[in-house]
Amino acid sequence: MSDQPSHDHQAELPAEKRLAANPTAGNWERETLEKLVFATVRERRAARRWGIFFKLGFLLLGIIALLTYYDSTFGLGGDENLGRHTALIEINGEIEAEGSGAADTVIPSLNKAFSDSGSAAVVLRIDSPGGSPVQAGIIVDEIQRLKRGYPDKPLYVVVDEMCASGGYYIASAADRIYVNKASIVGSVGVLMDSFGFTGTMEKLGVERRLLTAGENKGFLDPFSPQSDKHKAHAQAMLNEIHQQFISVVRAGRGKRLKETAETFSGLYWTGAKAVEMGLADGFGTVDTVARDIVKAEDIVDYTAHEGLPERVLKKFGAAVGNGAVNAAYRGAVPQLR
Repeated sequence: MSDQPSHDHQAELPAEKRLAANPTAGNWERETLEKLVFATVRERRAARRWGIFFKLGFLLLGIIALLTYYDSTFGLGGDENLGRHTALIEINGEIEAEGSGAADTVIPSLNKAFSDSGSAAVVLRIDSPGGSPVQAGIIVDEIQRLKRGYPDKPLYVVVDEMCASGGYYIASAADRIYVNKASIVGSVGVLMDSFGFTGTMEKLGVERRLLTAGENKGFLDPFSPQSDKHKAHAQAMLNEIHQQFISVVRAGRGKRLKETAETFSGLYWTGAKAVEMGLADGFGTVDTVARDIVKAEDIVDYTAHEGLPERVLKKFGAAVGNGAVNAAYRGAVPQLR
């Protein structure tokens, strides 16, 4: 009974005196207080960061909206009176489903360039190692349609560094092809390339478990042995696409083509040699063609360039991931490159 008043008396002492009387007993209070203070500071910092993030996000969306409005309102359209000029469209890089070599990108530009009453001719500047025969074929079909619809408006191709395989597939539909003496031109051929990992898997003790519905569904699977039947089928497809390529080149170049056994072998040549072989017509640049051939020095670019909104909103990480996954299987698709 005598201890209770003493305990109550100590509890009524100020915190400073209690800590001085018993420093060890106050450690947990100090640690708890510090944790609460630090937690509050961290929470406020996190809230501030999120606030800044959302503000910047809304600001960025606003800028994108303004730029999109500006592009749609003041961008190049078919209503401007541009006067007599040379229409320019550029293809840079591989001929594939996305980018400047995609049919969905090139065809609207071609239609706009041909339909413009001020364009005296269309110049297609190509710098491409090739790519998809499907995309190249779609573009060629559209070029041929537009040439029938606008017979008085020629289409010229100007080659920069390279116009090979799928790039030349498109170029062959032009009225004339102009190159630099050192340009790379040709490569009229088709390929399918991939890897086979069966030997490595056996050494590592890895078993391939592939289930299919349809005996040929695992066609050209890189982790399974290649059968003679599948190899023959793939070769037949390549030969068929190669003949399609050859037909387009022969139709486009006509009597200018000095065909030899090497012409359609998949080899490529310098621009100077290409002129000798009839794969090209002469030497020139966009400027010289506009000035000396078209006689319209003013050049208007009809290329569908990727705007800032598209660049900002593009899912870079997803694109990289898809590219890594598709790399192993890309060879299963015929390529003009």
